[in-house]
Amino acid sequence: MPRIVDLSVEIGEATLSPPSVNQQLKLTSFHRGPGFWQASKVEMVLHTGSHVDFTKHVQADGETAADVSLDRVFGQALVVDLSFAQANHQISVADMEAHAQMVQKGDIVLVRTDWTEKQWGNFPTYYLESPYCAPEAAQWLIDRGAKAIGFDCFSEYCARLPDFTSEEFIIHKIILENGAILMQQLTNFSQLPVGRRFQFFAPFIKMRGAEGSPARFFALLE
Repeated sequence: MPRIVDLSVEIGEATLSPPSVNQQLKLTSFHRGPGFWQASKVEMVLHTGSHVDFTKHVQADGETAADVSLDRVFGQALVVDLSFAQANHQISVADMEAHAQMVQKGDIVLVRTDWTEKQWGNFPTYYLESPYCAPEAAQWLIDRGAKAIGFDCFSEYCARLPDFTSEEFIIHKIILENGAILMQQLTNFSQLPVGRRFQFFAPFIKMRGAEGSPARFFALLE
């Protein structure tokens, strides 16, 4: 029987969004009696915690969550094992050439640094000292044919800076504008096999107008 590996972080009222927006999740609960009944309202940036990004995030006329079919985030996945990466490591083309040669067209690529397992919830360190991706490394994966790319770290260096521009949001632009899907703040990549493919799933909320969506990432291992 396949084993489910949950690849999503836990979020709650202590969770912060990336520093480019720097918003804290807020959960408000409403109750009605007699007896117990609860309905809650959540206020959060769509890019808080484990989430999927779509081209509307970087293009005015881009795709939203309601436009993207699930087959673009479901399928065969492969781990690129960069678990040696320390704080502020730049994920480079050399890293890809050494550890991602198995990537082929149609793969979902999961870039492993173990940063989320070590630092999730430790804000702002999680964002400000994370390994990050060089533009050339992101392009390398796109050129190999990755249909979706997921990171267990904060992939975009510029977003930790106070005055970045939309044009500097380069990792997002490289991945999304080339027709792939970007997935962020994943975790538990240490529980996944290296050197073989496995089934991966990224269900997200089908919301019109949404440039991103919270997701519950998971893998099925035989």
